[in-house]
Amino acid sequence: MKDDFLPSQVCYLKEATSIALARSIQRQAIATPLHQQPIATAFVQQGSGGTPILLLHGFDSSLLEFSRLIPLLSAHNETWAIDLLGFGFTERMAGLSFNQAAIKTHLYYSWKVLINQPIIIVGCSMGGAAAIDFTLTYPEAVNKLVLINSMGYTGGFPLGQLLVPPLDFLAVEFWRQRKLQALNMGSVSGWDETALEALRCVTLHMEMSGWHEAMIVFTKSGGYGWLGNQIDRIDQPTLILWGEFDADLGTEDAYKFKRDIARSQLVWIRNCGHAPQLEQPHIVAEHILGFIE
Repeated sequence: MKDDFLPSQVCYLKEATSIALARSIQRQAIATPLHQQPIATAFVQQGSGGTPILLLHGFDSSLLEFSRLIPLLSAHNETWAIDLLGFGFTERMAGLSFNQAAIKTHLYYSWKVLINQPIIIVGCSMGGAAAIDFTLTYPEAVNKLVLINSMGYTGGFPLGQLLVPPLDFLAVEFWRQRKLQALNMGSVSGWDETALEALRCVTLHMEMSGWHEAMIVFTKSGGYGWLGNQIDRIDQPTLILWGEFDADLGTEDAYKFKRDIARSQLVWIRNCGHAPQLEQPHIVAEHILGFIE
C-alpha cells in the first residue's frame, strides 16, 4: 500500500478529505548531499494543468494539514504537498542535521526530482519561513509566493541551545503531551468535530520513528527568527494571507511582510485564527487561485 509507512493511528481519522489524503500519501527515495542514503520523502500530488502549486506545512505538522485545501486547489491546478525534512512522514534518518540549511537542501532536491519546473510556493506558519528561505536561495524555482500566517520575523527558538540532556527530551515530550491532551480532552468534552479532526491531522506524525530526536535537533538549531533582515530581498509577487484572530503569532508581522516585500498584497481572513488552511479552506483556495490567475 502507498500508506503502509503511516502510524496505525491513521485509522482514527474520520473526515472524508483527511482519509482520502492519507491514502494518497506516497514516499519516494530522494538522493541529496545530506546523507549517503536517499531520504524516503513523503508527498502527495493531485490535479493537473497550470503552474504547479507546492504546499509547505507548519512547525511539528505534516501535509495532512492541507486535507481540506488540496481538493479545492487541485480541481484547477497541479498541486503538491511535501513533508519537510524532520517533519511529517518523511524519513528521519540517524545522523542527519534537521536544521534550516538541511531542510532547504532536502526541499530543493525533492522539488528537482518530483516537479522540476517553476512553482507557486505556499507556506503556512513555519512552512512560510521555509518557503521564504527556499525562494531567496533558488529564485529561478519560484514564480510566486504565498505566505499564510507565516513565521520569518518571529517564531525562532532563541533558548533552544540551552537545552541539554535530559531536559531537551523532556521539553519536546511535554510539547507532545500537550497536543495529545488537547485531543483527548476535546474528544471527552464534545468539541466540534471539525476542530477534533484538525487535531488528529496535526498529531498523527508524532508517532513516527525519530520524532523526538528530530524535534530536539531542530529546536536547538534556533528556528527561522534570523530571516527578518532578508525578507526585503524577495522579488516574486507575493500574497500574504492572515487570520485576523491569530493567537500564536499575532497580527503585527502581517504588516511587516506587506511593508518589506515590494510586490505584495495583504488579505485578512476574517473569523479565523492561526491556521486558515484548516479553518477557512474555501476562502484560502479562492484567494490563492485568484492570485495565480
